[in-house]
Amino acid sequence: MDIQKACGCYHIPPSLLDAYRRVYGPGALDHWSDQDLERLSLMMTLQDIGFTLDEVEAYMGQLTRDCGCQACLSMLERRRAAVLEQIHFEEKQLARLDYLRHKLQCQLAQDHPRR
Repeated sequence: MDIQKACGCYHIPPSLLDAYRRVYGPGALDHWSDQDLERLSLMMTLQDIGFTLDEVEAYMGQLTRDCGCQACLSMLERRRAAVLEQIHFEEKQLARLDYLRHKLQCQLAQDHPRR
């Protein structure tokens, strides 16, 4: 399977292929392997969890270096903290929304009591 067919089959965006080539070299996908697919899959996962393309490239670049795992772990920890902060913000929004709904439901119950 050539790279274009693989991109279509696995829904790999062209921007991710460009990033892959920047990290692993321009000819990295000329004769690609299962390892290339695994790397591309990881890159797609990183994008799915909110990494920017620049962050994906930095992460993948760190993986190729000695002691890069610690840097990658730090990147994941920062992303996790950002996601958790967003979750807490949205939980507060949800609580406020529920409060407003409850307030209106109580008002409706007072205005139109059941018989």
